[in-house]
Amino acid sequence: MLFNKNILEINCQKEAERIQQFIKKQVFTYFKNRGAVVGLSGGVDSALVSTLCVNALGKEKVLGLILPEKESNPISKTYAHNHAIKLGIQVEEVDITQHLEVLGTYNDRNNVIKKIFPDYDDEYTFNVTLPQNLLEKDRISYHTLNIQSSKSGTQNKRLSSKEWLEISSAQNTKQRIRMINLYRHAERNNYLVAGTTNKSEVMQGWFCKHGDGAVDIEPIAHLFKTQVYQLAKHLAVPEEILNRPPSPDTYSLPVTDEQLYFCMPYDLADLLLYAFENHLSEDQVSDSLQLSPEQIKRAFRDFKSKQNATWHLHQLPPTLK
Repeated sequence: MLFNKNILEINCQKEAERIQQFIKKQVFTYFKNRGAVVGLSGGVDSALVSTLCVNALGKEKVLGLILPEKESNPISKTYAHNHAIKLGIQVEEVDITQHLEVLGTYNDRNNVIKKIFPDYDDEYTFNVTLPQNLLEKDRISYHTLNIQSSKSGTQNKRLSSKEWLEISSAQNTKQRIRMINLYRHAERNNYLVAGTTNKSEVMQGWFCKHGDGAVDIEPIAHLFKTQVYQLAKHLAVPEEILNRPPSPDTYSLPVTDEQLYFCMPYDLADLLLYAFENHLSEDQVSDSLQLSPEQIKRAFRDFKSKQNATWHLHQLPPTLK
């Protein structure tokens, strides 16, 4: 297989038509629903899926649901509303802050942070990151807690495995509450829930079980993130969304997908993921990407590690026969 930097280029017109036919058949023929609900995050994946749903089903059969909470970036809601207006679809906004407070999401997570930084309070924002030197040297992949305030600047400290699990379990309730709301609105309208997970995320387990991974159909799960951008640009997704760095938008201090999970930009990660998936050797891709075989080995080891850690996300619950 001849590998090159253009190997992920797609015929956007044909691909859009193919996905739109898929959506139409799933909604009307298999699920026998009336339309589709899409969670609008203000990011490119949900913008693309909502556009494809409108093209496939008609704007009157698509509902956009915006689900902010008190730690969401305010621009997310603005971009989501603007995109819904551009599409001409019905849109509803449900603030999930109260739901998360009842679950103890903020308190439970903050109690963990306060054990690490006793002065942490509402004046601070926070995020979590991974080391960004993945390709440069062999390293342990550990999470770092970063807190920031106008008075104290930025402080950071390495998290233990237990601390990270406690924080991430709390953060994941945000995705799960969003999915509860998506299904509530879908069922009341006899709609299905259209997912927004792309192939880069699927391959590396970058989604939440029973959260953004709990949907009825996944229209773009076969597209790498860079292919999502190709198709989104072709379908005239607003430039403000196309130019926005991809982010989970679940932390009060902004953090990108690269900083929190992939440790490299998507344009490089996708090419390496393609090579990894197709069992290409380091030598086959080294020259095209201007990376050494050792750097590529490090990336492949990281991909394999993430796959091993998240394999269960793709499985139905085991049963006895």
